[in-house]
Amino acid sequence: MNLTLKVWRQKNASDKGSFATYQVNDISEEMSFLEMFDVLNERLIAKGEEPIAFDHDCREGICGMCSMHINGRAHGPWSGTTTCQLHMRAFKDGDTITVEPWRAKAFPVIKDLVVDRSAFDKIQSAGGFVSVNTGNAQDANCIPIPKDDADASFAAAACIGCGACVAACKNSSAMLFVSAKVSQFALLPQGQVERVDRALNMVKEMDAAGFGNCTNTGSCEAECPKEISLDNIARLNREYLMANLKK
Repeated sequence: MNLTLKVWRQKNASDKGSFATYQVNDISEEMSFLEMFDVLNERLIAKGEEPIAFDHDCREGICGMCSMHINGRAHGPWSGTTTCQLHMRAFKDGDTITVEPWRAKAFPVIKDLVVDRSAFDKIQSAGGFVSVNTGNAQDANCIPIPKDDADASFAAAACIGCGACVAACKNSSAMLFVSAKVSQFALLPQGQVERVDRALNMVKEMDAAGFGNCTNTGSCEAECPKEISLDNIARLNREYLMANLKK
C-alpha cells in the first residue's frame, strides 16, 4: 500500500504546531496502525529527521495509551477498537490519512500526538478506589451479588481511560470515563464505604480539570473502544444527586 499521511507536528506545549505531509510506501495491509508509524519513524530517522512522537505501551488494546484522531475519529474508522488494534486493511491504497492528537483543554499537547492525560489520574485519585481492607480473596458464595449488578460492574471496569470519549465529545466531557469508574464500585458491596464521597469528589475533580458538560449526544459511547454504555452516565447522575442529598 502507498499512503499519504498528514500528521500533526508540535514541538512542545507552547508551539503553535502544524500538519506535515509524508508519503509512506510499501506498507502491508496486515500491519497495525502503530506498526505503520514505526516504519515511518525508522525512515525519518534514517534520513536524519526527527521521528513523530506518539503514545503506546501494551499494543494489545488494554492500556489506553494509543490516543490518536484518525480521519476525524478517535482511534480510527473501526468501532470498538483502539489504535493499536486498527490494521491498515481498514484503508485503501492511495488513501490520504489525517492524524491528530486528542483536542481538549484538559488534555494539553505535550509533543506531536502525545497529550497530557494526567487529569484522568487526578479524577481516579479523588475517589476511584476502595479503602476498606478486604483481606484475602473470599469464596464467591460468601458475598452474594446479583448477576446483573456483577455484569454491569465488570462492563464498567473495562474502561481503559484512553480519553476517546473526551476527544469525541463536542464539549470535551469526561462523563463517560468518570461514570464508568464510579459505576464499577457503586454496584458492588465493597464499594459502599466511599459511595457518597466518591461521586462528589470525582465530579468535583472533573470540573476542576476543565472538562466540559455532558449534553447526551452519545458520541462518547459510539467512539469508546470498550463500548462503555451511556447507562453509566445515568447512574453517575443518580449517585451524584443522592450524595448531595445525603451531605
